[in-house]
Amino acid sequence: MKTGLYNKDIVLILIASFFYMASPMLVTPLITGFSENLGANAALMGIIGGLMNVCSLFCRPFVGNLADKISKYKLSFIGAVLMTFASVGYIVAVNPIFVIISRIINGIGFSCCSVCMSTWMSNLLPKEKIGSGMGLYGTMNALAMAVAPALGVSLYERIGYRLAFLIAALFAAAVVIIIQFVYDKGEPEVNENILLHKKTELIDIKVIPIAVIIMLFAIPYCATQSFLVSYAASRELNITVSLFFPLYAVILLLLRLSLRNFFDKTPFYIFVVLSSISAFIGLCLMTIMDNNVLMFLAAAFMAGGYGIMCSVCQSTAILLAGKEKRGLANSTYYIGLDLGMSLGPIIGGMLYGSVDIRAFYPLLAITVPLVLVVFWINRHSLIKKAEV
Repeated sequence: MKTGLYNKDIVLILIASFFYMASPMLVTPLITGFSENLGANAALMGIIGGLMNVCSLFCRPFVGNLADKISKYKLSFIGAVLMTFASVGYIVAVNPIFVIISRIINGIGFSCCSVCMSTWMSNLLPKEKIGSGMGLYGTMNALAMAVAPALGVSLYERIGYRLAFLIAALFAAAVVIIIQFVYDKGEPEVNENILLHKKTELIDIKVIPIAVIIMLFAIPYCATQSFLVSYAASRELNITVSLFFPLYAVILLLLRLSLRNFFDKTPFYIFVVLSSISAFIGLCLMTIMDNNVLMFLAAAFMAGGYGIMCSVCQSTAILLAGKEKRGLANSTYYIGLDLGMSLGPIIGGMLYGSVDIRAFYPLLAITVPLVLVVFWINRHSLIKKAEV
C-alpha cells in the first residue's frame, strides 16, 4: 500500500483531511457572533473565538506522543467523533457555557485529527515522496481553510447559525465514515512499540527550529486574517477585501501543484530564502496597496511565503524526526503553527490599537529577518537534513 502517491488509502485520507479541517473552519467566522446572540460580552466572545486553538495547543504534545504508540485510525476516529459532538453542542447551545464546553471538545478533537491524520498520511508515503505527498495534504487543508469560512458565512446568511453548524457536524461525521474504508489503519510498527517502554516525550527537540520558523511565518498572515477588514477601512482603501483570501487560496493551490516535484528535491534553505523574500514583498505590497491589483499581488506573494512554508516545514519536520517519531514531529510542528495563529491576532491587535496604521505591516515584517536568524543559528542541522 505504500508504493504509490495516489493509492486508495492516500486518496481517502486526503478527502478526510479536507473534511476534518472544513468542520471547524466553517464554525470559526460564526462562533463569536453566535455567542453574542446567546448573551456573551465582548471579552467572552474573544475568549470563545480563540478557545479551540488554545485547547488544541495544550493537547498536541500528548496527542503527538500517543500517535507514535497506538493506531492512527483510533485517534483520528476519536478526534472526528469529538468534533461531531462539538458541532452538535453548538446547535443545541442555549447559553455561552454550552459554547465554551463545545469549543474545548472541538479543540481536543481537532488536535487528535490534525496530528494523527498528517502522521498517518506520512507513514503511507515512500520516503522520496514525503515532500510532494505532504504538499498535497497541505493543499487539501488550504482548500478547506479557504472554502469553509466563506461557506459558513453564506449558510448563516441563508439559513441561520444552527443549521450552518449542522453542516459542520456533517463534515466531521464524514471523516468518521471515510476512514472506515482505509485499509492501512496506521498501527505502530515494531520500532515504534519500543517507545511504549521509554520516557514520554512531549516535543521533538530537533523540530523546535522548524516550529519557530513556521510560527514566524504565520504571525503576519494570521494578523492579516483578523485585521484586514479593519486595516482597509482605517486607510479607506478602494479594494474588494472579500477577494483577498479566495485569491490567496487559488494561488496557493496553483503553486503547490506546480511545485510538487520540487518539494522532494530542493534543499530546505532554498525554500527558506525564497519564501522569506516572497513574504517580505507581500508585506511591502500590503503596506502600499490602494487598489485590487496590488492586493492580488500581495495575496500571491503571501501564498509564496506562508502558504508554501506550511508544507515545506511539515515535511522537513517529519524527515528530521525519523519515522519512529513522526507523530511527535507533527505535534511539535503544529505547536509552532498554533502559536503563530494565536500570536498573530494578539500582536495585530496591539499594533492596530497603538501605532499609526501605515506602520502595521512594516512592523509585522520584522518576522521575516527573524526567520532568517533562526535558520542561520540552526543551519547545520537543517542543511544536514536537506542533504539526506
